[in-house]
Amino acid sequence: MQKPEVTIIIPNYKTAGLTKLCLRSLRLHTNLERIKVIVVDNDSRDASTEYLRSVEWINLIERPAVPGETGPQMHARALDLALAEVDTPYFMVMHTDTIVINDLWLDFLINRLIASPKIAGIGSWKLEIVSPWKRFGKGFETFFRRLLGRKSNKEVRYLRSHCAMYRTAHVRQVGQGFFDDTTAGKSLHLALVKAGFEMYFIESAELMKFIRHLNHATMILNPQPKDRKTSKPAARQRIERELESLHYREILADDSLDRLQA
Repeated sequence: MQKPEVTIIIPNYKTAGLTKLCLRSLRLHTNLERIKVIVVDNDSRDASTEYLRSVEWINLIERPAVPGETGPQMHARALDLALAEVDTPYFMVMHTDTIVINDLWLDFLINRLIASPKIAGIGSWKLEIVSPWKRFGKGFETFFRRLLGRKSNKEVRYLRSHCAMYRTAHVRQVGQGFFDDTTAGKSLHLALVKAGFEMYFIESAELMKFIRHLNHATMILNPQPKDRKTSKPAARQRIERELESLHYREILADDSLDRLQA
């Protein structure tokens, strides 16, 4: 039996259907001998926790709740808890709404990561296809901001935790994890760049041949009372269309994917 190459870290919080789809899709398209999977449940206490306890090929960490902890803090601390257990050359972080769709996904990512010894991480900024009209609107806004002498709302791009793979040794070298009281992965990205390493962004159109991110699915399918944007019917309909394109009903119906011998 070969040694695992990659540890995959997935935080979970109250997303039973998505968690099942995420893990079963991963199982369907991956040789389990090549990976270790650590799922950190953030005290969900729901059907997703019960489901995770039944999956034979994952390592489950049940993380207790911390009073006053925000969602982003909970997510980042879960990543760091699992990161401490990583003993493979590479590790990957992903969300429960990140779905593997292609058998070649792991080779694709590893080959990009090892293309240069200076590359410490690869992944995505926003794993979505932006329409030409949206790109035009962003460019138009930037142009007028400059014309009026206003500062551009330029975002600091970093590998997002919905899909990012890292060299374990490089991350250990900088001694920075995911928790930083801002957004998971931002400080780690900047620390690796400061240390002289390269961080490689894969274009969404290329990465989406292998992995799909159901953008905002966790918030849409489990909306918060004050979250108007993701509670809209149009947002839910978008996610439902994407789920249909992934043939999710067939995957969710296949209980054998939870067992070691599927």
